[in-house]
Amino acid sequence: MASTTPTRTRGMTGIGRVLVVVYGIMALAATGRSFVQIAREFDDAPLAYSLSALAAVVYILATLALIFSARPAWYRVAWIAIGFELVGVLVVGTLSLVDPALFQHPTVWSVYGYGYLFIPLVLPFLGLWWLMRHRRATT
Repeated sequence: MASTTPTRTRGMTGIGRVLVVVYGIMALAATGRSFVQIAREFDDAPLAYSLSALAAVVYILATLALIFSARPAWYRVAWIAIGFELVGVLVVGTLSLVDPALFQHPTVWSVYGYGYLFIPLVLPFLGLWWLMRHRRATT
């Protein structure tokens, strides 16, 4: 009798594993940063620190979605999370350059992730590329 639950036809290998590890590291880094910022000095820059917390949530969600991307629902969640991440880093990165007064305190995505060696700028492009190359059934 055939199972109706989607199963992984092959384990995540290569760049997929690297993406999961890097997303996991970014999730930990962004969570730690936002926790400290919010706990110590939230009143100094509520927008910047809230954006860091949002980035942390996005990285956590993207990490989980990539891990479980063999399942159609998680594959869609991965697209949404990584797409949102790309928009976030481009918008926040651009605003932080155009109007630095908005971001006197840095966020994860300020200046396109400068504080994180521009990994936040490159990571969503790699994530979306990987998702396109590893399409899952979405039914």
